Amino acid sequence: MRIYRSDGFPLPLPAGHRFPAEKYAMLASQVAGYAAPWMETAPAATPQELRLAHEPAYIAAALEGTLEARRQREIGLPWSRELAERSLRSVGATIAASRSALLEGCGVNLAGGTHHASRDQGSGFCVFNDIAVAALLMLAEARARRVLVVDLDVHQGNGTAAIAAHEPRIYTFSMHGEKNFPFRRSPSTLDIDLPDGTGDAAYLQTLSDALPRIFDAARPDLVLYLAGADPFHGDRLGRLALSAQGLAERDAMVMQACRRHDAALALTMAGGYAVPIADTVTIQAETVRLACAAFGDPSLRQAANQAKLKE
Repeated sequence: MRIYRSDGFPLPLPAGHRFPAEKYAMLASQVAGYAAPWMETAPAATPQELRLAHEPAYIAAALEGTLEARRQREIGLPWSRELAERSLRSVGATIAASRSALLEGCGVNLAGGTHHASRDQGSGFCVFNDIAVAALLMLAEARARRVLVVDLDVHQGNGTAAIAAHEPRIYTFSMHGEKNFPFRRSPSTLDIDLPDGTGDAAYLQTLSDALPRIFDAARPDLVLYLAGADPFHGDRLGRLALSAQGLAERDAMVMQACRRHDAALALTMAGGYAVPIADTVTIQAETVRLACAAFGDPSLRQAANQAKLKE
């Protein structure tokens, strides 16, 4: 099992920008406390890999900084060379995590989950769609026969759904806030809308009911899991009301389903905008720790379990 980090490629943002770029270094630091030997720097995705999910003209404009101002505003991040490099690394990390998962059972991207990017446009802090690129590449390389996307970010995975719409080997599942962004949606294979204020009990029961039929329908070799921390009750963009414990139970439920169905798991962090941002980092660090305890080799499992005991 390998864990891929991209915090060495910082994202410069103007003061007061609402995207919490600092969370990636904070998360990597926490995970490195017990899993440093299993961590690697994320490789960069290549333009050829990106073209599986994105139009060549869009790729060139996003990398060269020639997007129209309107299209740049839709992404929500000011263009820079650092943004372009960071976007390539984020996609490359999910590709690498998917390959690791298919070899060893699980792989982790400490960023990723950029599910709002469509074939020819970025959106919602997402430049390229790492989930769609990785899924299509694993199929193209015949590493996987069928891929399941389990998107539990609080926002619907519209970009992934649109890109995968005509690929029957990819099953897209998104469970998200009904009244949240994005307001123009592309239908997933299965979408579940949740009302504002949904808490642990209702959320976990809905997920428990959905997972068996999703896995039975998808029959995946690989699961790409977006473990968004933004359903948390303290998230400023979330509108749902899960506790940190509820989110940990959600993650464990997805991991157990992968184990039961003998599916490899590629884990991405997706969204999280709590105040303070340390709450998001704590939630995502527990997601990674659970994966290490469930899928790591004996040394990593022991380190992950010891990290829990020290809390």
